[in-house]
Amino acid sequence: MRDLRNRTSQVIDAVRAGERVVLTVHGEAVADIVPHEAQRSRWLPGDLVRRELAERAADPGLRGDLEVLAGQTLDEL
Repeated sequence: MRDLRNRTSQVIDAVRAGERVVLTVHGEAVADIVPHEAQRSRWLPGDLVRRELAERAADPGLRGDLEVLAGQTLDEL
């Protein structure tokens, strides 16, 4: 806590640079200070997902594996 109080700007700079900072009190970890993530949408339109998967698919067998695991094809999404 003392370091955070005395070096707040350095801690903020470290977090902005992507570092995770662990806040401790008497040597015991009590909190993490982490970079804020940009807000992302949880849902994507099916046509966008299909297009992205078709363009980025690295493994041709992946589609079959996903169909078995999910119980449906990408066309049904």
